[in-house]
Amino acid sequence: MALDAAAAGPGRAENRALPSLIVILSLAVLLAVWWVAASLADSRVLPSPAAVAAAFWRDALTGELFFHLGMTLFRVAASFLLAMVFGSIIGVALGMSRQANRFFDPWLILFLNIPALVVIVLAYIWFGLNEIAAIGAIAVNKIPNVVVTMREGARALDRQLAEMASVYRFGRMKTLRHVIIPQLQPYLAASSRSGLSLIWKIALVVELLGRSNGVGFQIHLYFQLFDVASILAYTLAFVAVMLMIEFLLVQPLEARATRWRR
Repeated sequence: MALDAAAAGPGRAENRALPSLIVILSLAVLLAVWWVAASLADSRVLPSPAAVAAAFWRDALTGELFFHLGMTLFRVAASFLLAMVFGSIIGVALGMSRQANRFFDPWLILFLNIPALVVIVLAYIWFGLNEIAAIGAIAVNKIPNVVVTMREGARALDRQLAEMASVYRFGRMKTLRHVIIPQLQPYLAASSRSGLSLIWKIALVVELLGRSNGVGFQIHLYFQLFDVASILAYTLAFVAVMLMIEFLLVQPLEARATRWRR
């Protein structure tokens, strides 16, 4: 048995390392293709990775890059929290009440189909060019998607588990913690993951239209200067930050929340 475990150990380690090596190889090939294409084009329209790295380093040394990244991350975090809290509450309420869902379903369909640009413009017109309007517009664009996902989760709740909790007199808080939330966890994870990818894209449009800082504002500024290298530098920097959040925060939290599963 010990020999079998020792023999299986290196194999398991290799299996775990293989996906990481494939990802690294894929990124290296993408970088090489980009470099060759930039060399062949020899144009400002398609800067090389070295030119993008130089633009990144220039703004990083002055601190400008980190300031604008921080402002965008603040707006993303605030709007994400608002969207998840209000969207989850509304979604669960609609999923557990057939009458409420029937009444508010046309509202939900309406908000799902309103373009994000319209919401952003109206928010700035109604509330002014300020942080409240910016964060509110981002959150409002995401809330309907969270509502739809969490409504489906509430509909899928196991009624027998709720009856068991009632029989054993769990109480509201214990039932919420041990019965309802574990069943809603996959839907929370799905809405939060899609929410992050959607919210930061909307945040850039919000900053482009009505803020004086943030990654979206900088992209708009460099667009006017036709500085593609700086545009790519800010874009890739923010994408890298979001990937770090995904791999270092979202996925570990999701793994911990689902550790009871096989």
